[in-house]
Amino acid sequence: MKKRDIILISIFIAIAALGFGISRWPSLSDKEAILKISVQGETYGEYSLKQNQTIEIGSTNTCEIKDGKVHMIQADCPDKLCMDFTAIDKDGGSIVCLPNQVVLEIVTDNQNIDSIAG
Repeated sequence: MKKRDIILISIFIAIAALGFGISRWPSLSDKEAILKISVQGETYGEYSLKQNQTIEIGSTNTCEIKDGKVHMIQADCPDKLCMDFTAIDKDGGSIVCLPNQVVLEIVTDNQNIDSIAG
């Protein structure tokens, strides 16, 4: 390899490392990811992913926040497909119970968190 090749490769490695470092650096403007629960299109509540808790959603569904991940742990719908969804977390996603019209989704707007469950 020539000296020029080594310099060029070193520059590419430095740029890649810098890009990786910047993407991992926490931004001061980042907002907390929260769980938003909707029932029949209306907001039921918003919950922090930082607090482990079990949330009863009316009399039909129950979800659990544990270690920053959200699972549907109980549903009275016939197919119970919502209980088979992969857990959602700060990276986003949603869980839908279509028969009960319940939607769990991760959002990043944490203004006015209204915690219904204690």
